[in-house]
Amino acid sequence: MVALTGRTVPIPSMATAMSAIFVPPASPTSLASSNTPKIYLSTWNDKFVIPKFFTFRSPKNQSRKPPSCSSTNGAAVQSNRNTTELPISVDALQRFIRLNLGNWTGSFHQFDGHGNLMHKITTKLAVGSYGEDELMSLLQTLYIKQPASTTSFSGDDYEPEWFEYKIKETNMFTVDKYQQIGFFPKEKAYALRYQTAGMLETVLRQGVLGEDDIGEESPRNLKLPSKRPSIVCENCLYSLEKDKRVRAFHIMDPKGILEMLLVFLEERGNGEVIPPSFDNLKEDSERIMPHLGTWKGHSLTKRTGVYGATITEAETTAVLEMNKDGQLVQDITSTSGASNVTTNVHWTGTISENLVTFDGGFQLTLLPGGIYMGYPSDVANSVQESKSFHLELCWLESPGKRQRLIRTYDVEGLAVSSTYFIESKI
Repeated sequence: MVALTGRTVPIPSMATAMSAIFVPPASPTSLASSNTPKIYLSTWNDKFVIPKFFTFRSPKNQSRKPPSCSSTNGAAVQSNRNTTELPISVDALQRFIRLNLGNWTGSFHQFDGHGNLMHKITTKLAVGSYGEDELMSLLQTLYIKQPASTTSFSGDDYEPEWFEYKIKETNMFTVDKYQQIGFFPKEKAYALRYQTAGMLETVLRQGVLGEDDIGEESPRNLKLPSKRPSIVCENCLYSLEKDKRVRAFHIMDPKGILEMLLVFLEERGNGEVIPPSFDNLKEDSERIMPHLGTWKGHSLTKRTGVYGATITEAETTAVLEMNKDGQLVQDITSTSGASNVTTNVHWTGTISENLVTFDGGFQLTLLPGGIYMGYPSDVANSVQESKSFHLELCWLESPGKRQRLIRTYDVEGLAVSSTYFIESKI
């Protein structure tokens, strides 16, 4: 990768990687058009909005300042569309865009596989949209807070500088074909895949090195994602209580081994918003405690893609306990609503610091804030043995309630479904 010099950098194409489900996805119709859709600016009921961008100081060597949009210079176009008449795929895209719109202030965290915090970076994300129906696109501009340069004079007053990064637009084709979205509109959750970790590498380079980045492939004191990761998976869960969300990325190296875990904790709002952060980074030894007990809830599994239909719903009970020998014991019972078939899964495992390893090679990394991320210890081994596998994000936002999102992969390592869980402790 060449050195980043404060220029706006387009995100690499979000093409093939691996993802998850239990049934192969349906074959959606390919969408292609050379028409250039117009940009609209109004309330959601008329058209999608393009929010105002954040305003703050940009790096000295970044010539272009963040653009500004407001209702005084935007074109508002009325529409007679009845959304109930739109194809389900278009409706899903609309709802996905609406879910993401706005200004997001956040903190970006890099963890290793043992749950140790490696870096924390302040970010802002401005999200808008343009077009309509199947030609709608999601526009995202990421701002990364840079550290003070080591070449600055000690007497200089430090003013934070922000690196602007234009993320490649998301549209019907990209979310369905490349990112293979697993989307739960009502539950406000989704899973996406990426071919590379280019955007995430930029956050790390600009947020840790800033203007001192000279383009080294392996900078000292900074772990970067592989150039050719086997999996880059994003799982996103929205808060049940506030206008916040967790976007968590599993990065697996070319051999299928976990490389790092990356987490955006973001809050939506205009004006000055204090970047949300984890409150209990020091309570490492107690991260497992909130997850122990009996959890009863409901699960919903969907095929991958914007055309993804619901495969099954189930009532679930998950029990996680520590036995007298210090081992973790997990029992999961699931009863399908359609067939009334009950399945049981029993796992035993050990815990070392913040890493849980279950028999069979599935691991959980316990993170602060009631979060854990699950993954196989060796993806390549699962594929070689023709075993399906999954990646998991769990967010226990309050003591008695948690959400989980699981991305399932088939025996060939292809994403086939996503499953959302909402559970309460009993």
